[in-house]
Amino acid sequence: MYRTTVLMAGVVSALTLFSQASVANAQEKLVVSTWGGSFRDLIDEAIGQKFTEETGVEVEYLTGGTMDRLNQAKLAGGAPESDVTFTTAHVGWLYANDGLFETLDLSKVPNASHLVEQAKISPHHIGAWAYVYTIGYLPDQLPEGVNFDSWEGLWNPALKGMIASPDFDPSHVIAVAATLEGSDAAGWEKGQEKLAALKPNYKAFYTNDANSQQLFATGETPVQVILSMNAYYMRDQGVPVEIVIPKEGGVLGIDTMAIMKGTAKSDLAYQFMNIALDPGVQAKIAELKKGSPVIDNATLSAETAALPGIFTTADQWASQTLIIDHKLRAEKTAEWRKWFAENMIGQ
Repeated sequence: MYRTTVLMAGVVSALTLFSQASVANAQEKLVVSTWGGSFRDLIDEAIGQKFTEETGVEVEYLTGGTMDRLNQAKLAGGAPESDVTFTTAHVGWLYANDGLFETLDLSKVPNASHLVEQAKISPHHIGAWAYVYTIGYLPDQLPEGVNFDSWEGLWNPALKGMIASPDFDPSHVIAVAATLEGSDAAGWEKGQEKLAALKPNYKAFYTNDANSQQLFATGETPVQVILSMNAYYMRDQGVPVEIVIPKEGGVLGIDTMAIMKGTAKSDLAYQFMNIALDPGVQAKIAELKKGSPVIDNATLSAETAALPGIFTTADQWASQTLIIDHKLRAEKTAEWRKWFAENMIGQ
């Protein structure tokens, strides 16, 4: 009887402690700053839900535009509103330069041992998934004789008044023009005359992904410099967009994650980042959003792995990407936007 009483007391005590821990975890939240819409949903479905299953901690999302969230983080200073932040690789450098990100201890992110070199952005932020800005087109509206084996194809006179590219980030075409002139983004001035020669082929400059989709759906701009993930989304919606990786490579983009300096939930943040780099999670991101895995041990379906802009081998990462140095891009974006607005959009 005594043994039974002691045993029952022990069970009750253990259950009480478990219950208290569960309540504590249920009350605790990890706040993640990200874009809204489909990207917020992607992070929740692929990463957040698995994180909650494993830790019992709920994830709360703070959403907004890329620069809006940066400005809000600057205002918050050492009392960050989020624990983990997703942003683009180059804007991540702006956070880091302002001392808003922790220096990462990747020993706390075991899955980071499989990061590809291109996703090791800085001591403060690392890749979560990758994509390219490349050439997308509607095959039935492409003039005869036009091809995009090279980015040079955009300059074909047959495309007069047919193309579009983003007005919010001209770095892609600026880097391409410089490359075609034998330079790179650091020597972007060498591509200015080349860019000016592209002006007759422009029909529009789109302001966001939705605007890009509209221009394709109506056929107003049957050729675009487009985000690969957006092109695949349109294909799923029935718009017959084809995308190609020119021989110079697609302009690589990497969305990154970082831990905010001043967070009281650093350990949970590291757990979240490790889950984000889990091979199964990275494969799920690729299947859901057609973003390229940033680790070398994710296994994708043959269909997804074959898509242009999805990189699964070191050779693909090396030969199919045109890379703008992310720190340089952070430093030059304002200058590039000003020049592009004045010389390409405004004239």
